[in-house]
Amino acid sequence: MRLHHLILACASFAASSAFASPQAPVPGADYLVLATPQPVQAAPGKVEVIEFFMYHCPACNAFEPSLARWVKENAATVSFRRIHLPHTPDNDPEAHLFLTLEALKKEEALHAQVMHTWHMERKRLASDRDNLDWALKNGLDKAAFEGAYQSFGVQTKLKNLPRLAAPYQVDSTPTLIVGGRYLTNPSMVAGANPGLPRQGVEQATLQVVQALVAKAKLAK
Repeated sequence: MRLHHLILACASFAASSAFASPQAPVPGADYLVLATPQPVQAAPGKVEVIEFFMYHCPACNAFEPSLARWVKENAATVSFRRIHLPHTPDNDPEAHLFLTLEALKKEEALHAQVMHTWHMERKRLASDRDNLDWALKNGLDKAAFEGAYQSFGVQTKLKNLPRLAAPYQVDSTPTLIVGGRYLTNPSMVAGANPGLPRQGVEQATLQVVQALVAKAKLAK
């Protein structure tokens, strides 16, 4: 955690950890309130939930099945999107692949396959060549993929990704932002609710997110 997050979490933990629970999350223990609320892209009547993640992240891969089920179950009230946290400051191949798939409107359809490649097949997509080979293997048109990969729009988004992510104060993955106001992640929830097994932490995190969605609705 960044220092100011750690200080806030530790200061709040002593006073509130005994009362923290996923169903009634406590600020500073189960979640943080962003210093500055961020713009949202949710449709009217929906609450935006953003997952900051990285393809190579084992915790993101472990969290994905539970998160995917939750998103599907809450599609009527939640607008969900992902942002790939840049792993390297310049031309991160993972983020580059994500933004290219997003530009081609293939990110949602192929997200699980990218994660499978990294974590089940144990193949690193760590270069432009790796990304192109993966795209061709998974049925994408070479010209369309290369055109999007090298496009001004994707290159600009890739360059601006660190600046875009900075206001959300995210320093680990997976992290979820609810309504542009609230930040939580499995690490925070595990710390606030000691003794939970991994799968229990995942479910507890989504319970926190559910409560924050309700809180964000009231704040509108």
